[in-house]
Amino acid sequence: MSWNREFSAILATSSIREAIEYYHLFKQDLRANNLNIVCLFDQTIDNNDNFKVKEEALIELIDDYNRIYDQTFTMRNFSKMKKDIASRLAHKKPYTMISKSEQIDLIIVVDQMLTGFDSKWINTLYLDKVLKYENIIQAFSRTNRIYGDHKSFGTIKYYRKPHTMEQNIKDAVKLYSGDRPIELFVQKLDKNVKTMNRIFEEIKELFNSAGIYNFEKNPTDKSERGKFAALYNQFYRYLEAARIQGFQWNKPICKKDEKGKIKIIKVKLDSNTFQALTLRYKELFTKRQNIGTEESGETHTGTAGKGRKGVYEPPYNLEGYITEIDAGKIDENYINTRFQKYIKALKQEKISPEALNNTLNELYKSFASLTQDEQKYANIFLHDIQSGSIKLQPDKTFRDYVTEYQSKGKKNQIKQLATLLGVDYTKLLTLTNLKLTEKNINEYGRFDELIKTADLKKAKAYFESKQQNKQQKPLSDFEVNLKLDELLRNFIINGANEL
Repeated sequence: MSWNREFSAILATSSIREAIEYYHLFKQDLRANNLNIVCLFDQTIDNNDNFKVKEEALIELIDDYNRIYDQTFTMRNFSKMKKDIASRLAHKKPYTMISKSEQIDLIIVVDQMLTGFDSKWINTLYLDKVLKYENIIQAFSRTNRIYGDHKSFGTIKYYRKPHTMEQNIKDAVKLYSGDRPIELFVQKLDKNVKTMNRIFEEIKELFNSAGIYNFEKNPTDKSERGKFAALYNQFYRYLEAARIQGFQWNKPICKKDEKGKIKIIKVKLDSNTFQALTLRYKELFTKRQNIGTEESGETHTGTAGKGRKGVYEPPYNLEGYITEIDAGKIDENYINTRFQKYIKALKQEKISPEALNNTLNELYKSFASLTQDEQKYANIFLHDIQSGSIKLQPDKTFRDYVTEYQSKGKKNQIKQLATLLGVDYTKLLTLTNLKLTEKNINEYGRFDELIKTADLKKAKAYFESKQQNKQQKPLSDFEVNLKLDELLRNFIINGANEL
């Protein structure tokens, strides 16, 4: 029941009667919010509950399930309904491509689904019952399959006898983990936000020390990049926990102190700054260097393309799933309003140079939410505005202009590279636009076909002109082919760069 209904949750109760009561309590509220709830328990056990109440509830549960999901189950084939529920929760056949209206958002159980059931789509377990030892480990394991950038851990929330449960959890983990210390209990929301603020201040100081004040690019020093990677990983883990606890950007956290006074805790960054940091973090995964040059003779190899220069594996720990975050979903209005403010200031006849410079600095600060490539073309666009060489159109946003400049710049670089190496321009343009990876770049032999179009004499002349020592011996055909392969792969996979 989180991330826009991407995942489901389990609520486990102590008895069938409690499960039924919960179902009735949630039924109206959750259905009003278009959330689907299901209740499941074993009808063959009495569990000290009134048999008639249980039978009436089962009929209600089956009828509700049939109505919500267009099924025809009855008491006689209730076991088949259980299997259908399990498949629906796990997104298994016939529900592999299940829609949000067909999924289960919350399932209320007593003991069902707490053992043996496995699904990466379960991210939260709510417990209104006390468990011990192996029952704790088995129940908690229902949420432990990670999935994508929105589920790097499962979440357990327990309500009945919380202090007893806390000790039971510690005892169970101590027994079944070989007494190895692990992080089990998350901090309260206010402490998570305070920790996020502390880590952000460290990140900010790191960038400022490198002479970077708006997070518009990464530091060049490897040790500084490694430190940023470690700090960002820490920050993101606390952010994930805070989000589950209800954290929202630009919303202060209220905390009562020991005297009952309300204390306001504000987060020290906004969503735009976080998106900028995420972009910088994602850029640590790619090696972007000037085409035709080598970086101090170093060779970096990754899993895709072992032994080939240019495939980059950073010298620091990175969390791969974070790259799946769509950092491109920035607040475009944020940049565009600052752009319009700057244009308006430019047109004012009596504006002071200081005031004009302030509006320009505000616009520059918003560039941190753009990729490095986008920032480059944004600056070119601004230069054209300042020189008067471009006429603005009222129906275009700042992003529209950046995209337009980016597209033109990319085509110019492709033409330039095609001319320098003698490769077919149309084939190179096609492959560059496909956003290929190391794994699929040569599907159907398309990369090999591009290589065949190269003029080896032109390529040889180009690579030799890039040699730092002009007295080096001429490159052999074998060396030219290696460099040609590396350069074109890097150009197609990582994007156009300076020639």
